[in-house]
Amino acid sequence: MAKAKVFVTRVIPEAGLGKVREACDMEVWAGRVPPPREVMLEKVRGVEGILSLLNDRMDAEVMDAAGGGLKIVSNYAVGFDNIDVPAATARGILVGNTPGVVTETTADLTFAILMAAARRLVEGVDYIRAGRWETFEPMTLLGRDIYGATLGIVGMGRIGRAVARRARGFDMEILYHNRGGGAAAGEDTGAKRCETLDELLEKSDFVSLHVPLNADTRHLIGRAALGKMKKTAILVNAARGGVVDPEALYEALRDGVIAYAALDVTDPEPLPRDHKLMGLPNCLVVPHVGSASVATRERMAVMAAENLIAAVRGEVPRYLVNPGVVPNRR
Repeated sequence: MAKAKVFVTRVIPEAGLGKVREACDMEVWAGRVPPPREVMLEKVRGVEGILSLLNDRMDAEVMDAAGGGLKIVSNYAVGFDNIDVPAATARGILVGNTPGVVTETTADLTFAILMAAARRLVEGVDYIRAGRWETFEPMTLLGRDIYGATLGIVGMGRIGRAVARRARGFDMEILYHNRGGGAAAGEDTGAKRCETLDELLEKSDFVSLHVPLNADTRHLIGRAALGKMKKTAILVNAARGGVVDPEALYEALRDGVIAYAALDVTDPEPLPRDHKLMGLPNCLVVPHVGSASVATRERMAVMAAENLIAAVRGEVPRYLVNPGVVPNRR
């Protein structure tokens, strides 16, 4: 029996890639960056499954280019804002993701860049490499205390709660706001609920973003929101770059509206080397490495592979974004 033809849009850890290779007739795009659009449309023709990354735009055009045999788009990510889920559902195509596995690893990274921004660690490294460290100086590179400070978490989901648990170890006061309500979401962390986002922004020394990117959250943190924050506040974003308006953030950092930003995600992504934010000493940017531990990335690969393989075999994948499509599959 012929193996199902699938396209994998980038090299992923062998723990998952090996599973796909064994079960399917697999083609992998070996480039570091996403396939050009015209290449993507060609490579997906006739496939039964696509294993995509979060920076691959999986829209109706790609799905239609694949043809009527496409059964699944399996995303190597928790988020799926790169996939037109309604278009997939309308075509009877399953959409898979890798939920849960990135929670603790992303929370670790969130707290790492929060601490690095608070204590100006990257500036300190640059200071030494520039040959400026000549003696102990009482007024050089003064940062912000983390212990006892107030942390505001926007989006108290799995990752938000994991960040809150870490904050408790630093005796932080923890506030949270969920756009959809969820009064009990932070009870297990000792966090206090803010009825409005403005209340959280006004009270917090650190603001950490953990919301999905959608029409309601795009540029949620813009000029108005940044203007509500303390001048000494630090903004941390390990969610999606589009949650923050980059122009407004640049102006806020340049003009002292807030003190610092620590970003694992950007808009656009990747951030060009000559982007204005890259020239600011009070903006720490890392290249979307929230889930970048060996164990987590391998587990993501296995989950994405298993979703893909199950669907092309006619089975229901374990991790589905659109489970409602199952009874109506073509």
